Amino acid sequence: MLKKIFLVILGILLLLQFVPVDKTAPEYDSSKDYFANHQVDGNVKKIVMDACYDCHSYQTKYPWYSNIAPVNFLINNHVKEGREHLNFSLWMEYPNKRKHHKLEECIEEIEKGNMPMKSFTWMHPEAKLSNEQKTILVSYFKEAFNAQPNE
Repeated sequence: MLKKIFLVILGILLLLQFVPVDKTAPEYDSSKDYFANHQVDGNVKKIVMDACYDCHSYQTKYPWYSNIAPVNFLINNHVKEGREHLNFSLWMEYPNKRKHHKLEECIEEIEKGNMPMKSFTWMHPEAKLSNEQKTILVSYFKEAFNAQPNE
């Protein structure tokens, strides 16, 4: 009986390999990207690029294992949801009030330790933020928050 269950599960996993997952980014104007419009210290930019951009921009770098089901479905869903919450590639399309709110959320999510997600940093150690990096990012986002009009 266990052998049949194992074979059924294996068969389903094999069939899932043929279900396509769309990993293409839509066409977008790169001049609307956050970093195209803000002068940012190179250290801050690197931290944000390493820890945030894979899920929160159209500059996602998919790892090799993103081609293997069912992991590919999970990764694709994380990227889709991440872009829905915050998309640095579309930053200049956001109204000022939304930008202000997104900066506030960046501060909160980093301070609470919710971002970057543990499931992401597990396979991307460069994205795991040290206490010093968290402090740098929170300080930067607070500065940006205070400079961002809220109207």
